[in-house]
Amino acid sequence: MNSLELLMHGFTIAAQPMNIFWVTLGGVLGTVIGMLPGLGPATGVAVLLPLTFTMGPVAALVTMCGVYYGAMYGGSRSSILINTPGDGAAIAATYDGYPMTLKGKAAAALAISAIASFIGGTVSTVFIAFTAIPVSQFALKFGPAEYFLLYLFALSATASMSDGNVLKGFVSMVVGLMIATIGMDPQSGVVRFTFGLLELQGGVDFLIVIIAIFAFGEVLKSFKNIKDGKIKIQKKFGRIWVTKEEWRRCVWPIIRSTPLGFIIGVLPGAGGTIASLMSYNNEKSLSKHPEEFGKGAIEGVAAPEAANNAASVGALIPMLALGVPGSGTTAVMMGALMMLGLQPGPTLFQQQTDIVWGLIASMFIGNIILAIVNLPMAGLLVRVLSVPPKILYPIVLGLTFIGTYAISFSTSSFFLLLIFGVFGYFMTKAGFPTSPLVLAVIVGTSMEQSFRRAYKISNGDLEIFTRSTISKVLIVLVVGAILLPGFKYLYQQYKQKRKTV
Repeated sequence: MNSLELLMHGFTIAAQPMNIFWVTLGGVLGTVIGMLPGLGPATGVAVLLPLTFTMGPVAALVTMCGVYYGAMYGGSRSSILINTPGDGAAIAATYDGYPMTLKGKAAAALAISAIASFIGGTVSTVFIAFTAIPVSQFALKFGPAEYFLLYLFALSATASMSDGNVLKGFVSMVVGLMIATIGMDPQSGVVRFTFGLLELQGGVDFLIVIIAIFAFGEVLKSFKNIKDGKIKIQKKFGRIWVTKEEWRRCVWPIIRSTPLGFIIGVLPGAGGTIASLMSYNNEKSLSKHPEEFGKGAIEGVAAPEAANNAASVGALIPMLALGVPGSGTTAVMMGALMMLGLQPGPTLFQQQTDIVWGLIASMFIGNIILAIVNLPMAGLLVRVLSVPPKILYPIVLGLTFIGTYAISFSTSSFFLLLIFGVFGYFMTKAGFPTSPLVLAVIVGTSMEQSFRRAYKISNGDLEIFTRSTISKVLIVLVVGAILLPGFKYLYQQYKQKRKTV
C-alpha cells in the first residue's frame, strides 16, 4: 500500500498542467526523432539537455523520459514504411513490418506497433512502480562472465533462427564480430584492423552499419524494381486499426514480450535492441507458423515493439535505484540529473520522493498521450507511400547521408556507409541474413570486454564462466539455441515419415 500511496502522490505532481505539457512535447519530439535514420533517443535527449537546465528536476526528467520512450514509438514508423530503422531497437520491426507494407497492410502494422508500444510501456511502468529495488538487486548479480554469456546467447539465438541456411547465419554473426573489433582496443590501447586509417581508430559506429544495410541497401535493391515498374504503391488506406483476427494473433506475443523486454532493459548495457531481437526470435520459435515470419507476420511487429518499449522503462531502474545507467540514453539522463544537483542511487527514493514518483506517474500519462498521438498520426505517415518511388528513394538516400553525418559529423562516415551498403546488398543477394551481423556489431565490443574482464579477474581460469547459477542457466540456453535448428529438422523429418506410413 505504501507504493500505491506514493504512486497516487506522484500523480498529483505529474498531472500538473506544465508537466503534462512537457511530457507531451517530449513524446512528440521523441517520436519525430525516432523516425529519422541515425537519430536515436540518446541523440534526442542530448540535444535537449541545454533546455532542461532551465527547468526544475521533475520537468527535466519528465521531458527527457518523454523523448526516450517517444523515440521507441517513432523508430518503428520508418522501419515499417521504408525499411529504415530509426535506431537499433527498431531493427526487428523491419523484418515483418516492411513486408506488411509491401502487401498493402501498412495501416495494420502501424496500428499494432502503437498498440503494442502502449501496452509494453504501460505494463512495464506498473513493474517499475512495484519492483524497482528488487529487480535492480538481481541485475547486480551479473558480472562480466554473466554478461558475456548473455551476449553469446543473444547472438546464438539470432543466428540459429536465421531463415534458410543456419550456417550462413553464424557466418554473418562472425563477420559482425570482426567488424566490432576494428579500432583502438579499450583496455590495451592497441590499434587493430584500421589499415593505417586514422578515421577507423574510433571503431565503426553500429548505427552506420544499420543505416547502410537497411536503408542504403534497400535503395540499391529497389533500383531495378523502380526501372521495371514492379513496385506497387498503396494509394488508399482504410481505418488505422487491426482486425479481430490480427489482434488475436498479437495478444500472447505482447503479453510474453513485455516482461522479457523489461527484464533485459534492467540489465545495464543490454538495451532495447537485444530485447526486441530476443522477443522476435522467441515468438518465431514458439509460433505454429514460423515460415510466415519475415514475410509479413503481424506478431513479428507486435512482439519486438512491446519489448523495446518495456526495455526503455526497465533501463530507468538501475539509473534511479543504483546510479548505474542501463542504456546510452539513461547515461545522458544521469549526467543531466547530476548537473541539476541530484545524485541517482538508493537515497534518491528516500530523499527525493516527489521527483521519483512524479516521474513514474508521468510515464503512465505519457504512454496514454503517445498512443493518442501516434494512432491518428499513423494515417498521415502512411501517406509517405503515395510518393512515387523515383522521388521517395532519393529522399530515403538523402536521409541516410544526413543521419550518418549526424552521428560523427565526419565525411569519412559516408565512405563507410557506401562500403557497408554495397556489402549488405551482396550479402542479401547471396542469401546471408543480415540481422546476426548487425547484432554482432552492436554487442561485439561489450561482449569482448566482458570476456576479457572475466578472464583477468579469474587469472585465466575459464571456470569463472560456470560458477554462478545464472551462468549455468545461460550456458544451457546458448547450447539450446545452437542445437534448436537440428532438433527442428529431426522433428520435421519424423513428422514426414509418420505421414508417409
